[in-house]
Amino acid sequence: MRILCGLLTPTSGTAQVAGYDVYQEREKIKRNIGYMSQKFSLYPTLTARENMTFYGGVYGMRRADIKTKINELVEHLNFAEFIDTQVQDLPLGWKQKIAFSTALLHDPKIVFLDEPTGGVDPITRRQFWDLIYEAADRGITVFVTTHYMDEAEYCDRVSIMVDGSIVALDAPKVLQDKYHTENMDGVFIQLARSAKRVE
Repeated sequence: MRILCGLLTPTSGTAQVAGYDVYQEREKIKRNIGYMSQKFSLYPTLTARENMTFYGGVYGMRRADIKTKINELVEHLNFAEFIDTQVQDLPLGWKQKIAFSTALLHDPKIVFLDEPTGGVDPITRRQFWDLIYEAADRGITVFVTTHYMDEAEYCDRVSIMVDGSIVALDAPKVLQDKYHTENMDGVFIQLARSAKRVE
């Protein structure tokens, strides 16, 4: 994921993100993507509004556009009562929603989400996936890493890695048919059995 986000240079192979080369055009990649890290990435002592304003500036947005976008998000997500609360005082579910909204603030072509629902309750997980679907409906490509195989079933395409290599890449239903399982848990268990564990 760090290579695709333009943060690391690959040692071999080829790749493009949003049409830009990962070797030669990393700065262009960074301007066209959003990113939400596995560990909560907003500043805890800043309010939700201050975090969004800061990251909007990092993304190169004009202040007037940032203000407009924040107001739209506040209305859409119905979190007017939380927008001026320090992030450290918010429930985890709201922190995740705000972090995701911040990653989308500049309307990126692609947003990378690194295990975005880790540690949240099932209802919040479902609400978070509703936000992901909304982003996808707006034409944003959403790249998600997850250890929850039931979440993998929400995706259009799934890639499963074993020992650092991609061993499966297709639509969930296609993979389930190929491996004769009823769900993605079954697919993962079959593929994971081939892992070469080093003691």
